[in-house]
This record gives sequence, C-alpha cells and structure tokens, in this order.
Amino acid sequence: MKRLFLLPLMLSVAVPAWAEPPADIDASVEALRKKVGAVGVSIAIVEDGKTTLSRGWGVRRLGDKAPVDAQTIFQTGSTGKAMTAAALAVLVDEGKIAWDDPVIKHMPWFRMYDPWVTREITIRDLLVHRSGLGLGQGDLMFVPRTHLTRRQTVERVAHLKPKTSFRSAFAYDNILYVVAGQLIEEVTGQTWEDFTRARILRAGGMKNATSDSDERFRVANRSWPHARLTGPLRGIGPQQVLDERDELGRNGAPAGGLALSADDMAAWLKIQLAHGALPGGKRLFSETQAAEMWTPVTPIPITPLPDPLKPAQPNQKAYALGWQAQDYRGQRIIQHGGGVFGSITNVVIIPDKNVAFAIMLNSEDSGMLLGLTYDLIDHYLGVPDHGWIDKWEDWHQARLAGGAEFLKQTKASPAKSGPSLPVARYAGRYRDPWYGDIVIGLGAGGLTIDFTSTPRMAGRLEHWQYDSFVTMFDDPAIEPAYVSFALDADGKVMGVTMKPVSKIADFSWDYQDLDLKPVEDKK
Repeated sequence: MKRLFLLPLMLSVAVPAWAEPPADIDASVEALRKKVGAVGVSIAIVEDGKTTLSRGWGVRRLGDKAPVDAQTIFQTGSTGKAMTAAALAVLVDEGKIAWDDPVIKHMPWFRMYDPWVTREITIRDLLVHRSGLGLGQGDLMFVPRTHLTRRQTVERVAHLKPKTSFRSAFAYDNILYVVAGQLIEEVTGQTWEDFTRARILRAGGMKNATSDSDERFRVANRSWPHARLTGPLRGIGPQQVLDERDELGRNGAPAGGLALSADDMAAWLKIQLAHGALPGGKRLFSETQAAEMWTPVTPIPITPLPDPLKPAQPNQKAYALGWQAQDYRGQRIIQHGGGVFGSITNVVIIPDKNVAFAIMLNSEDSGMLLGLTYDLIDHYLGVPDHGWIDKWEDWHQARLAGGAEFLKQTKASPAKSGPSLPVARYAGRYRDPWYGDIVIGLGAGGLTIDFTSTPRMAGRLEHWQYDSFVTMFDDPAIEPAYVSFALDADGKVMGVTMKPVSKIADFSWDYQDLDLKPVEDKK
C-alpha cells in the first residue's frame, strides 16, 4: 500500500501547513481496507474550523450491501472519555462543581478501599488515572456486559484493593469514569446518558450521535461490530459479525459508550479546535475549561517501540482530562484512542496546525488504524513519507504471530498431573468482593463455570494441569482464562484465582484481580 499522497500548498499563518486532505485519500483508504480485510471505515477531518472530509468506505455489516457514509454511527469506545470530561466542564462553568472538589462532597455515599483516599479523591482524580488502582481493574463489572446497575457498580469500587499508593503512578482505568458518570447524575438529577445527549451531543451539533444502546439500536444507519475469532487467538482468521449484545455494559457507558458518525466527529473536532465555542457565538464550555481539559496531569511511562516505529515514540506523554497529551516530531498532539469489542477509533488534534481528525473502524484492525493515523499526522506536518501504513500493519501482524506462538508452546507443555481431587469437590459457589459470585457446577460433561454478574458468560472447564483448568466459554468472543484452585492440607478448596490464557489479551479481561473464596449457597 503506498503512502497517502502529500499535496503541497502555499502556506499562510491563518491555515494549516497542508490545508486539505491527501489528494488520493478516497482510493488509498479503499485499497487499504480491502488489503487488510477491514469491513467499514469512516474518517472526519477538520481544518481551520471547516470540515474538509467526512465520509465512509466499505459496509456497515459484513454480508450486507448498505454502505458506510458520513452519517453512519460507529461505537467509539474510550474516545468518549473526553465527552464525559466535557459534561463535567459544563457543570464547572455553571458553578455546580469544581475540578478539585472531593467526590464525597457531591456523592457522600461513595467509598474507595482506603478511607483516606475516600476523603481525598477529587473529581479531577477520577479522570486522570492516578488513583492507585491497577490497569483496567474492575472492568469485569461491565466487560463484556453485565446485570449490574451503575450505582451498584460504583458501590463495589470500595472493594477494589489498590495496586499502588494514591497519586503515585499512572494506570489506565475505566471504572472511575463510571464513578464520574454517576456523579453527574447525583449533581443534576439526570442520568449520564440524558445529560450527555442534551448538553454535549445535541448542544454541540452532533445530530446522529447516541449515548445509550437502546437509542443506538434504533438507528438504521449504524455499523455492526466485527472481529476475527476462529484462529488460535483473537485477531486471527476471517472477519465475522459480532452479536450487538456483546458490548460494553451500559453501566460502563461514561467510560466509552458513545456512538458517533463522521459528521458528528467533525462537529466535535470543531468545538475542540475552537476551545469550546459553537457556531453563532454560543459556547459548549468556556475557554478556561477547554484549557483545563488539555492540560497534562499524570505522566505516562513511555513504552519503547521497535526500530521501524521509533519516530512515533514520544519524548513526553501525559494524561489530561479525558485526553492524552504528547509530542510527535516536535509538535504537540492531543489524542485518544478507543475500542469496544468489534470497533476501534482514534481521535487526533494538532493544535498548532489547527487540524483535527478521527478515524473509526467497525473491526479490530489496529494496524490499519495506527497506520492511517500516523500517515495523516505526517501529511499535515508536511514531513517525508515514513511508510507508516505498512510498518504499523507489520507490527500488528507480528504481535498476533507472537501471541499465537506463545499459545502453541504453552499448549504443548502442561504437566501430565492432576487434578488432585475428584472433580465434584471443585464445584461450588465462589465470591469476590467486587465482582460477585462465580459458580463452578458439575454437569454430565464435567465442570462448568458461570459468571453470575455477566449475562451469557458461561461454559465448561477443561483440565489443564495440577489443580488448574481452562475456560471453554460458550461465547467464543470471551477471552479464555486459567482457573486455579488452592487447596489446604486436607484437600479442601480454600480459594480460586484466574488469569488470561493469552499474553496479549485486552487488559479489560482483568481475571487476575479476582480473589474468589468459597461461600455456602443459601437454601
């Protein structure tokens, strides 16, 4: 795939360095989509306050002919964190909250694990990933779906044991954005969904965007999620349509439950570039709050990239309020990625060039997403072709190949030992303080497992080695896990721990954070 063509233009102070999209973007994106096997793509580009591209490629659902266009909504995952931050910014402008208010000032019943942190944690802390929780900790309360309400979810945060001390380290989480969503309801009397729809989406001119699943399901022009599930691990094999119910639980929507079209994204990007201003002289939020949301707060450790990708490695990187701030080729970049199962998105702002863009896919082809992202950034910076499209796709395929090889070697090496007990003695109800109950049953074919807080997260257990088993979920979209039983000296099960089978499993499958203890079933 050749690099998107760079079209040289005359420069002026009032416009970006490269004041229109790449000349061959239509043909190039379609060729790349077909080469990679992506199902649908949507891109919005805003330059100097004007929409210069808003369109789609491919289809909304594999096997259907309905095309992706500028009004097709895509699930945009964690890019919606910026809109939750914006919703809070509206309340700050109205004087109803302040960024550094303690959360318990507005939600007195809220608790963290540590009483001191409960007293000290602020609204700002909810958004910047420095609470002491671990990466993705608590995500199983809404991934991939749940029976829990948002209020129940927030109440269970009190049982999440921190991994580090408060404000000492960065660890990306979703659960505290759920808390932020509940706080909006406590302050306004409106659900996060209703407040965000009225005060951010519709007020901001995002006419197609939705903030809840029922609303999204009513939109005919929506993309369906797709993934590759038939290979040795997720990401390998042909694309297949996912069940639309296999989504982020509705309780977790403030962390990433929005769906937007390219036209919606263009409206949102114009607001960002205008620092909160709307057409006609009104404002969504003040310039002061716009600056707050882009201001770096928590430093993010920089992960070294392989040599072909080194130019993409920042020198500085930090999390702001719903945005990530970093440098790239000497330029400040404000950006955020997002993903729910079957859909991925990237939103990028280049403030000094007055340019912003969003790329949305209804499949999990992250090499394509990253390749297009860096290619477009380079286009607007006017730098030479680095071959990003091929290099990121090569990285993505190498990562999948490495994960598959790890599984192959692991499957070839379990010890020919165990289990220690007759399988019936492993059966029972086990409880984790924050997740709830997991039931190990005994059927005609052996042991079964049921995550009772999560609809349709059930299957059978297959012996692995010693007193460890591996999940064989009925739903192939659920990440497999090892289930290990701890026995006391008398052979009684004292507890159960879990961990993902794949070393490249999405961090939201936080099985390793479960600490399950046996409980007696009530008669």
